[in-house]
Amino acid sequence: MGKHRAPEGETTEFEAATSAVADVTGDYAVDVAHTRIGIRARHAMVTTVRGSFSDFEGAAHLDTANPAASSVALRIRTASIDTGTPDRDVHLRSPDFLDVERYPELTFGSTRVEEIDDALYRVTGDLTIKDVSRPVSVDFALTGSARDPWGNLRVGFEGALAIKRSEWGLTWNTPLDTGGVLVSDRIQIEFDVSAIRVDPAAGQG
Repeated sequence: MGKHRAPEGETTEFEAATSAVADVTGDYAVDVAHTRIGIRARHAMVTTVRGSFSDFEGAAHLDTANPAASSVALRIRTASIDTGTPDRDVHLRSPDFLDVERYPELTFGSTRVEEIDDALYRVTGDLTIKDVSRPVSVDFALTGSARDPWGNLRVGFEGALAIKRSEWGLTWNTPLDTGGVLVSDRIQIEFDVSAIRVDPAAGQG
């Protein structure tokens, strides 16, 4: 996707555009350089640990006239998790948590897309972590659409998903002397997505 990115060092004001294109129907690729997939979890019952994945790819088909015909697919390399603390990241990659040697990817594939409000879509699909697949639903808000300075049609989406990690086999924990556990079972996955239209109608062929 390199040809779609802004030259290094260039500003990216187009990301702040809002709904500048009336019809964004088409096929899209996630622009990794301008997308964040983050996680949040409570630590020791008092603080929030934040991190993100840096290696992923995604594709979507958007149909504004018939949202039910839309679809989303995402693949994330689990070893790319980064919380800013190397020792913690090593532990998260270990068999106690993501077990990245055995399960190098986590995936999401949509099974249903519905419009629930103006520029707000509910995407239901299967989230697979450590070979466990469970249905989840994410509400995505369309945050903007615009032609960027390089002629690409871009769309932006934001959404968040709260899950219980134990339901996907992520059960490691340590009890605290004061009660509770070291790492919360509930975690949040956050999506700030910029995607580029890649279908022939966009002139990207």
